[in-house]
Amino acid sequence: MHRKNFIKSLALLPFTIQAMKLEHLKNITDKFEGSDKLPVLFIGHGNPMNALYENPFTKSLAAVGADIRKKHNINAILVVSAHWLTRGSFVNVSAKPETIHDFGGFPDELFKIQYPAAGSPEYAKEVATLAPEIKTSEEWGLDHGAWTVLKHLYPKADIPVFQVSIDFYQPMQYHFNLAKEFKSLREKGVLIIGSGNIVHNLRMSMQYFGTDKENFVFDWTKEFDEYVKKKIDERDFQSLIDYEKEGSAAKLSVPTMDHYAPLMYSLAMADKNEEIKYTYEELMSGAISMRCLQIGN
Repeated sequence: MHRKNFIKSLALLPFTIQAMKLEHLKNITDKFEGSDKLPVLFIGHGNPMNALYENPFTKSLAAVGADIRKKHNINAILVVSAHWLTRGSFVNVSAKPETIHDFGGFPDELFKIQYPAAGSPEYAKEVATLAPEIKTSEEWGLDHGAWTVLKHLYPKADIPVFQVSIDFYQPMQYHFNLAKEFKSLREKGVLIIGSGNIVHNLRMSMQYFGTDKENFVFDWTKEFDEYVKKKIDERDFQSLIDYEKEGSAAKLSVPTMDHYAPLMYSLAMADKNEEIKYTYEELMSGAISMRCLQIGN
């Protein structure tokens, strides 16, 4: 290279480096395009045996999971499950959460299932920072409210997962308000999932499980499920927080708060004009609503 050209190339070097930096930054930006705000899910998880089944419900989960992953980069998944009930609110910060088989009376095949996703201590601790009422814990893993649906949403278990507990002793307003405190995680690549059931009266449903009457549903099951859908469509979340005012249908549909509370965490994440769509609708076994919804795209 001639001396003149060499000196000229040296003069251009800082601009070349700067251009390379900008290109690198663009690549990073492109990589995370579409994950500026992840959607939020509420899943009516129903029978743990769904982990083993291929049916319209589990196929809907697979389709939802694939669609979200196609549009977004998911850094972690936060699950609020009906099956982690505590006094006080907690977030699990385990690096390797165990698969918890928190049930009995099911086939050995179900107990053999493992969902070996990593935890996400970094994002879990951020929840505790955003919502000081939530304390960190390593005493839980992934219960069946989480892994039975994640097995169909993301069967490779290649996305870190962590759970936030439900304080069984707090009213619905507390849960709705608490969820708003860590809503910003949606913009950091965290997929937030509430997992429960809008109608869940296990005592009234047991007699229909596995029988030819599994499609039977009580009138009050239909009434309350339709009421909840109507209020969601109207964006009247306050009425859903105050669901106990709706009389006997509400009391029969929500005999205990555990399966209903995850809906509060999901709805609290919705922006004012954000689309809410139903990804699955089914009533079964007398008193179970499998209604699922997605907030945002």
